[in-house]
Amino acid sequence: MIARLQELVTLLTAANRAYYHENREIISDLQYDTLYDELVELEKQTGIILAGSPTQQVGYEVVGALAKAAHETPLLSLDKTKNPAALAEFLGEQAGLLSWKLDGLSVVLRYDNGELQQAITRGNGTIGEDVTHNAKVFANIPITVPFKSKFTLRGEAIIPFADFEAINAEEEIKYKNPRNLCSGTIRQLNSEVAAKRRVLFYAFGLMPKAEITFTTKSQQLEWIASQGFDVAYYKKVTADNVVETVAEFQAKVATEPFASDGLVLTYNDIAYSESLGATSKFPKDSLAFKWQDELAETTLLDIEWSTSRTGLINPVAIFEPVDLEGTQVSRASLHNVSIVKNLQLSAGNRITVYKANMIIPQVAENLTPSSAVSDIPTVCPVCSGAAEVVGDPEMLMCTNKNCDAQRVQAFTHFVSRNALNMDGLSEQTLEKFMQAGFVQNFTDLFNLHQHKDVIITMDGFGQRSYDKLITAIEAARDVALPNFIFALGINHVGLANAKLLCKHFRFDAQQIAQVCASSDYMDALLEIKGYGEAIADSLHSYFSQEINMQSYNKVLDNLRIEAPTLSGELPLDGLTFVITGDVAIFKNRKALQETIENMGGRVAGSVSAKTSYLINNDATSTSSKNKKATQLGVPIITELDFTNKFDIS
Repeated sequence: MIARLQELVTLLTAANRAYYHENREIISDLQYDTLYDELVELEKQTGIILAGSPTQQVGYEVVGALAKAAHETPLLSLDKTKNPAALAEFLGEQAGLLSWKLDGLSVVLRYDNGELQQAITRGNGTIGEDVTHNAKVFANIPITVPFKSKFTLRGEAIIPFADFEAINAEEEIKYKNPRNLCSGTIRQLNSEVAAKRRVLFYAFGLMPKAEITFTTKSQQLEWIASQGFDVAYYKKVTADNVVETVAEFQAKVATEPFASDGLVLTYNDIAYSESLGATSKFPKDSLAFKWQDELAETTLLDIEWSTSRTGLINPVAIFEPVDLEGTQVSRASLHNVSIVKNLQLSAGNRITVYKANMIIPQVAENLTPSSAVSDIPTVCPVCSGAAEVVGDPEMLMCTNKNCDAQRVQAFTHFVSRNALNMDGLSEQTLEKFMQAGFVQNFTDLFNLHQHKDVIITMDGFGQRSYDKLITAIEAARDVALPNFIFALGINHVGLANAKLLCKHFRFDAQQIAQVCASSDYMDALLEIKGYGEAIADSLHSYFSQEINMQSYNKVLDNLRIEAPTLSGELPLDGLTFVITGDVAIFKNRKALQETIENMGGRVAGSVSAKTSYLINNDATSTSSKNKKATQLGVPIITELDFTNKFDIS
């Protein structure tokens, strides 16, 4: 029943996303209503409502800062071993549970009266950060459960590899691994970020003082699963089979969809566990098993320096190929200048390499260090501009803001789907146009028609491809102001923060620029709910530079900004709408949604008690949304009612 609940939430969420944000349908209205009604019934039967369920109001919350919160019981770390035999010795005559040690961020969830009350990060084990606003939009956390008494559970929040790679492909700031991405996501002030990044939570146990007791931890985990949680995969073990079970887990590491840095072994008997107590650092009833890294010795051939879109010049070790964990590797990231110096690396050194978590190649040790450390470049390998060592740990940065490596990424972001949405301008195509001299600044993108004769002869192009490209560029001239602000690639200013900025300044592009460039920018920008000093400083840094202001105004001259210029308060501020059925006055439902958002309102995917209006041209429809609106007393209005009521021409 719980599996079906999760399946329905996933399917209906995908259908809503396609319908409201991509202007397409993946299931019919009849199918949607049938599945929706089934979900409503299942939620009633189980008492479980998952975060993000289409039956709930999907509201994003922005907090000014992460509040500190104390844990009721300290969260200790685990003692570790890399020897499988030590696990058998640890168990002795006791039975145990062996599970994945997920490589994410530990989070504690507190429930009372059947509802999620608080989510806290592990922090230092005593004090963590309150991330309740983000936990409520995790992909698989129940926000309501059948059990009505108090309980607190601990688990790991993770982002799977596939999602990590997809996010890194789109985001301006690249993350080194899923753990860092997950940690950064959960600590975001705006919960819309966490919702989009599909954070998953896997529970691995109840904290003490829960108003329910069990004899064994396996019973406890079964109960947790019955409340709608995903539980970290585990197997029951004894001293006789724990070593072979470790081997079974280890064989699966490379094919698992998430990062794991080892296993956790704990006694199954709860009373026995509690009788053991803890040291000042570790509980005595559990032990972490870290993977025994497979080391290979090889020769360092070179250190390659690669410039990223942020200007960071990353060192990469190039070495004679070796076999590790079943694959051949010949490259490993060295991350920063400090690591190169600490390892005293230079070409010809004998080094050992391994795969961190059996996945990511790393240099472990330099067996033949020398004082002749490899030269740290003084110029960027891409543009030959000055390279400067900064920070602690030391990192190498390209100081040339017009560096091609940075510029191609800036252009790629500018034309991306949530920015100007210029379909057909891939990173490879942009590189070709830059090399040909067609594109030196953002404005040049709107003048590519001047190079028609050359473009249609380029590899991968022809008349048809050229026509599609020009059509996409012309369509991109009609853009909402928040999408344009997002396209500029200002650090910390994603689409959600761009929308907050535009709404605060009533979609006045010039006022935004003037305020952000002014000397008193900080006070003005901190008035925006959810904005902090880092965002304000980034906006000021961008708009206070004359070259950026010139680019900003030139691009604006080439655009037809769709957002309205409003003289008074946003008329729909604080109102929430749900749209269903066919539209007639507006081009499509997306156009209606954009109108609502531009006037300060928001559009949700499902009707709830917080819905202000349901817009449906068929007021007599028996659809699930109409039924829910009638049940909750939510007014059902037509498009015409909407335009008349809010004076929309």
